[in-house]
Amino acid sequence: MAKAAFILPGVFLLGALALSSVFVVDEREKVLVLQFGQVRQEINTPGLGFKIPLIQEVVRYEDRILGLPTQPLEVTPLDDRRLVVDAFARWRIVNLVDFREAVGPGGTDAAQSRLDRIINAAIREVLGSVPSGAVLSEDRTGLMNKIRDIARREAASLGVDVIDVRLTRTDLPDQNLAATFARMRAEREREAADEIARGNEAASRVRATADRTVVEVTSEARKQAEVIRGEADAQRNAIYAEAFGRDPEFFAFTRSLTAYDRALTAGNSSIVMSPDSTFFTYLRSEQPPVPALAAPQD
Repeated sequence: MAKAAFILPGVFLLGALALSSVFVVDEREKVLVLQFGQVRQEINTPGLGFKIPLIQEVVRYEDRILGLPTQPLEVTPLDDRRLVVDAFARWRIVNLVDFREAVGPGGTDAAQSRLDRIINAAIREVLGSVPSGAVLSEDRTGLMNKIRDIARREAASLGVDVIDVRLTRTDLPDQNLAATFARMRAEREREAADEIARGNEAASRVRATADRTVVEVTSEARKQAEVIRGEADAQRNAIYAEAFGRDPEFFAFTRSLTAYDRALTAGNSSIVMSPDSTFFTYLRSEQPPVPALAAPQD
């Protein structure tokens, strides 16, 4: 009985030691086996692993791609317009031994802190070498690739690989927004004033051309009207002259009738003249002479 009392605790102790020497490696992680703080084994494949109980310890690290959102950072591009920039990086542990030696027991949190400083420095370096227009444009792929390459080179000593860096926000500082908006508004107003001035100038040219065309057309029309009127007057005078030459007496008679018609129309002003006036020559005669039309001459 006394021997059994010693054997059972020993069996339990051996079983506990055996169980503590076995560990499982998940497919989403990598494992380092440390002995007194020194790396003794690196396991990168999933499955069972073994360690010396009480002497060795297992440290687990993520084998997946990790994300790192950076804090908002003020940068000054070439044109001295300050911008607030933040980014998002994706990274992965590629060398466990170097990673352990670089960050020590701090693990992923310590690596994130150091990566944040590395990426911020790369952002300042790249964005400080270009004007703000390039930073604020929609196509920033080239800038982000440069930031990634610099961060990858600097982070290689940590045993990690920076897979990608994306600029998530590029804005003006709050204190500069009002001044920037005012400057943009002034620029737009100046452009609008220039466009209005150019439009007014073009309208003035069109209006002047139209006015000149009106004057030219009107002058030409008047000239043609005067020519036609002169030709008509000349033709009328020729007809009158020809008619007068054929029968002057009949011509004088018709002219007198026309004068009577105009003078004796109702509503005209009253006239007072002697009855024996020459105006009433054809009205005074008892049988006014009615000259015959002269025969046309061959």
